[in-house]
Amino acid sequence: MAIAALTIRAIGNSSGVVLPKELLELLNVKQGDKLFVMRTPEGIALKPYDEDFAEQMDLAREIMREDRNILRELAK
Repeated sequence: MAIAALTIRAIGNSSGVVLPKELLELLNVKQGDKLFVMRTPEGIALKPYDEDFAEQMDLAREIMREDRNILRELAK
């Protein structure tokens, strides 16, 4: 279900999109807040940034990197 069609615009030397008020309300965010951009099987998802979740994901990435051989064996 599409909520809005967004146009990619030049923002300085980068590109970006402007989120309409309706989308900001659905995400429960306001100007200046951070968003997670996540890849999903359906495409891309936007979620409000959660500091605790970000720290947990960083820790999980570190563990997977350090223990990748053990994790490969366990996956067999």
